[in-house]
Amino acid sequence: MYELLKGTPGMVLSLTLNSALDHVLQIPPFELNATLRAHSAHLAMGGKPTDASYILGTLGLPTHALALAAGSFGQRAEAMLQQRGVTTDFVWTRGETRLNTILVQSDGRGQTTLTADSLIVSEEHLAELERRFLGALDRAGCVLLGGSLPSGVSPEWYARLITLAAEQGVPVVFDSSGEGLRRGLQAGPTVVKPNRHELGELAGGVLASLDEIAAAARQLHDLHNTSVVVTLGDQGAVAILPNAAYHIPSLEVPVVNAAGAGDGVLAGMSAALAAGLPLEEGLRLGFAIAAAVLQTPATADCSPEAVAGFLPKIELGPIL
Repeated sequence: MYELLKGTPGMVLSLTLNSALDHVLQIPPFELNATLRAHSAHLAMGGKPTDASYILGTLGLPTHALALAAGSFGQRAEAMLQQRGVTTDFVWTRGETRLNTILVQSDGRGQTTLTADSLIVSEEHLAELERRFLGALDRAGCVLLGGSLPSGVSPEWYARLITLAAEQGVPVVFDSSGEGLRRGLQAGPTVVKPNRHELGELAGGVLASLDEIAAAARQLHDLHNTSVVVTLGDQGAVAILPNAAYHIPSLEVPVVNAAGAGDGVLAGMSAALAAGLPLEEGLRLGFAIAAAVLQTPATADCSPEAVAGFLPKIELGPIL
């Protein structure tokens, strides 16, 4: 299926309101008041939609990345995307594109992301981004939207952009959190991808079991007429689609860096929808990409050969 997608004209249009780079440091166990010497350091793509475009470019799949960006980090992000064959169209703002710091403990106990807002966005910047978005929609097979919002940018922008895409009949894959997720859901995206914590916030409680997660996802699907894919780390994922429900078990792979794995799922689903394929095919490709991303130290990096190898191993089991 991956090779089939490489021959399709379906283009994924990604839009990132809060662009970012990731500085990934593999460190010994963290301790305060000490100098920690990283075992390795990598400058990588950041921001959910641009991560997904970076992945799609790596796989040779057509994608066009719109973003708000600024400064030298924004220029570096644009160049990195272009090096992977991604068409870019950035609206340049004041301030600086974010530089996230991701600390990955080399003993496998986990990782932490440090981030801070640094873009300065005006209404004129947002109006120009909307103009370019509308101009690109007629070439898009799918829109990929989400991530965090720069300071001062209303969550209503997600609902607005989803509505504009829907008015032109373009499917939307959406992934955000907090109020941005709530407002975007009200516009009825085609697919939404919360994690367990984000779904629990929407449902108003902690979701402990797969049954509870599936029930909350079904409620979200019925309320917003939206397919819901809930990522669960080493428990895989739950997907509630209009005519089917699945549990997707995780593959046992060595985890080098978990950042960007969920964005691999976004990339796979978006590519399938852009090509007019069933969302099930996008889930298979997306979770194969996620497994490949987990094995690389840099965020959203993966090997096309690893993706192709994992693809036949992804299972979609029914949820009763």
